[in-house]
Amino acid sequence: MYKRDFDKLLASGQIPKSLLLYGDNDYFIRQSAEAFIQKTGAKEGMLKLYYDEYDYQTAKNYLGQSSLFGDLNLLMVRSDKKIPKKELTHLIDLAHRNENNYFLYIYTGSDFRSLTSAFNKKVSAEHVRFFPPNRREAMEAMEIEAKKAGVAIDRYALEHLLNAMNFNLEMAANELRKLAILEGPVGVKEIDEYVFSLAPAAMDDLLQALFMRRPLPEILHHYRQLGEDEFAVLRALQYFVDQLFAFHAHIKLHGTPDSAAVLGYKLPRQIEERRAALAVKIPTPLFEKIFDALAEGEEQMKRGGGDKESLLFATLIKIKSFLG
Repeated sequence: MYKRDFDKLLASGQIPKSLLLYGDNDYFIRQSAEAFIQKTGAKEGMLKLYYDEYDYQTAKNYLGQSSLFGDLNLLMVRSDKKIPKKELTHLIDLAHRNENNYFLYIYTGSDFRSLTSAFNKKVSAEHVRFFPPNRREAMEAMEIEAKKAGVAIDRYALEHLLNAMNFNLEMAANELRKLAILEGPVGVKEIDEYVFSLAPAAMDDLLQALFMRRPLPEILHHYRQLGEDEFAVLRALQYFVDQLFAFHAHIKLHGTPDSAAVLGYKLPRQIEERRAALAVKIPTPLFEKIFDALAEGEEQMKRGGGDKESLLFATLIKIKSFLG
């Protein structure tokens, strides 16, 4: 089944008891998962098992429990590993046999061929495959996101944003929400000023110096060599921290770095090793503090409070203080 067929199915009021979502479009997968969860009415009683959190006994016991009050149970599993066939079949059967049970499996791996056969209509199950969006789909989705965020943006500027984000809808939607803080219409000029997608080599020197805990004068020296505006530096820093956290999470789950799995493309070995070495040195709770500092700095700079360079320096100094 494709997304358009699934949308029609939900609109008709037919809700599968088990659902498999998979493919190459995180944005539409997330949207479809949210729509399914809303339709079941089981959000409050949902059990979420992400990646290595999946445990068959836990999942089976959850769907196997009975309720005197008719409570709804929704098991959501998100993983890049395939659930063994016997386990998967049993979970689907548990959802099918109990009118109060639902099962949602979001598979983020690539080898899905052996999974789909288990999700068939005989057990009230469906599977939906997603593909990268075409230009029309991407534009329509982002026009809706812009309206939700209250951003006045023309189609030319919206397409410019999508190109800057390499048509990654999740990233583009996130940038639209950030642009909502600006007053007035958003055009190409604002996107060029406030949205930054990739860091050049000189920028990488600055970021490496910061996260390798170099002395502050050295960090500021690298900044002076850039010739970039403050928002470009901040965007590069956000992008860099996002990468480090993705490596950090992947290494914790799998034990080894793999840029292809983390980023969707392979980095040169030397850069991959550098990213991984930095990522493992940062404790998980510290990432949250760094993300908060970046968000606070961005908001202050966009509101125009104070000198932008001083605000950027303050953000860099705060992050350096976290790192030690």
